[in-house]
Amino acid sequence: MSGVLVFTEIKDGKLKKASREALSIGRKLAEAAGGELVAFANDAAVAEDAGRYGAKKLYVLAAADYATEPYTAALAQVVSDVQPSVVLFAGSSNGRDLAPRLAARLNAGVASDVDRLEWTDGKLRARRPVYSGKAFATVDVVSTPAIATTRPNAFPLEEAGGGAAEVVNVSASADNRVKLVETKVPEAGELSIAEADIIVSGGRGLKEAENFSLIRDLAHAIGGAVGASRATVDAGWIDHQHQVGQTGRVVSPNVYIAAGVSGAIQHLAGMSSSKHIVAVNKDPEAPIFRVADLGVVGDLFQIVPALTEEVKKAKAH
Repeated sequence: MSGVLVFTEIKDGKLKKASREALSIGRKLAEAAGGELVAFANDAAVAEDAGRYGAKKLYVLAAADYATEPYTAALAQVVSDVQPSVVLFAGSSNGRDLAPRLAARLNAGVASDVDRLEWTDGKLRARRPVYSGKAFATVDVVSTPAIATTRPNAFPLEEAGGGAAEVVNVSASADNRVKLVETKVPEAGELSIAEADIIVSGGRGLKEAENFSLIRDLAHAIGGAVGASRATVDAGWIDHQHQVGQTGRVVSPNVYIAAGVSGAIQHLAGMSSSKHIVAVNKDPEAPIFRVADLGVVGDLFQIVPALTEEVKKAKAH
């Protein structure tokens, strides 16, 4: 038993970035374990994309919409056929839903929200944040297969340069007791904070909902996504899909800009693993400055618009 199986997700006919990251680390684990990398998706159209990141085979469940039960059944069948040592999921909503369900069916262990993975001494070793990100735990997943969900933006993209993966069709035998009623998509032009390389977040310091336009202007100018603190979401200033934190999204962008965000512990738990953190707050004692790489003490209503204009000028040249 060796090799790695990666559950992948698709958007606009291409593999999502988080899935490509999972394939990138999955290929390294497969090489260390002495096996091959295979992938699972719901559309054969991504066979070339999967092959580019090292997948030799792509197991395809022809299902338009995600549903836990049929996907669990299909994945369990693929695991039985392939006998992988490791099964990886990107830490998306679907990945976090599906991984524990599959683990329960297989009587396997799960390391969730991991930011490091290695194959050592015949088992999967993972590092994951604990205590709201204040510490890290290194764990060995001793079950076979070992299952893990990867934190988005924690693993670098590395293409393998291979040809298209061989497509193998699979079917689901489980009854689906859940019916998809409606799908709500973000408004046009809005990037998802789950996979964004740059996030600009606003907090209670914005004072009212209308002032989120300052955050959106900067995010759009810099090519980033709009984030928010829990306080602003609870106040109804912005949708929950933008919330960063323990009760929202855990993010790890390359750049995280927090304007008017005080830095409550649940918010820090959701963004402290960002590569570079910039904080703008008029309170020099705000907790956000403890994790910031660059802190600006001042009025966000002056600083954010000025920064937006500088970004626009720089991009115009």
